[in-house]
Amino acid sequence: MLAGIALFSVNDALGKWLLLDYSVGELLLIRSAAALLLLAPFIRNSGVAAFTTAPQPMLQIVRIVLSTLEVAMFFWAVSYLPLADAVTFYLAGPIYVTAMSVILLGEIVGWRRWSAVAVGFVGVVLALRPSAASFTLPALIALGGSIFFAVLMVTTRMLRKTPDIVLISGQIVATLLFGAVFAPMGWVMPSLGDFMLLSLFGVVSIVALACVNRSLKLAPASVVVPYQYTMIVWAIILGYVVFGDVPDLFTLAGAAIIIAAGLYIFWREQAQGRQAVPSPHHS
Repeated sequence: MLAGIALFSVNDALGKWLLLDYSVGELLLIRSAAALLLLAPFIRNSGVAAFTTAPQPMLQIVRIVLSTLEVAMFFWAVSYLPLADAVTFYLAGPIYVTAMSVILLGEIVGWRRWSAVAVGFVGVVLALRPSAASFTLPALIALGGSIFFAVLMVTTRMLRKTPDIVLISGQIVATLLFGAVFAPMGWVMPSLGDFMLLSLFGVVSIVALACVNRSLKLAPASVVVPYQYTMIVWAIILGYVVFGDVPDLFTLAGAAIIIAAGLYIFWREQAQGRQAVPSPHHS
């Protein structure tokens, strides 16, 4: 998860930089085409059966739709917002996962964790600074994308018996189709250098997706998802180095509150997990 988030963060900065000249549709089309070329031998090796026998086909489709919308919404938002601002919304992901685990996974969540969820939302609101001037469409799109991302994490965990190649290629093909629909609107012919960067963007995203999907197969979502908090560190560093963005105090304070709430939820998960394991002295 740490490796995946680091790679995604580099990709986010590269994507934001490329969006100065190219549309989200064009970015996703070239990114997905390059990624699909890289995946082609693996798809061929896995055979058609891996795809036709994948468990819970309807949930697979829901996951692919969520993934496509989340990626498009993130890059649409990040083309208008500083990197750290957009990422702050995504920091609330572990909090959403806790709330959704009750609905989607039937988990029991006590009052302490619900309190932490409430505190986390205060952090999101603080980072959002909801005034008439700052409660913008890009901010709302980033917030929507972050909710889709959290649902995506939960569905990936629910589909953990699915082969990695099926999970990844589904996501890539869907973003390729999305890009093919929207890329012709405002197409700009990329220079050779930019075309190479757009292709590299696809290659890095494949490795990042593989890392995140693998982590969700190896461990419960509530255990690995909090490591996404390293996103804000990368976003602040890359935002400053690449774009000269200096995050304001509201963004930093909101991020700190969200991180504290998320770490508390993570700590509660671990503590309850230890209590649930019978002591070797009594077994």
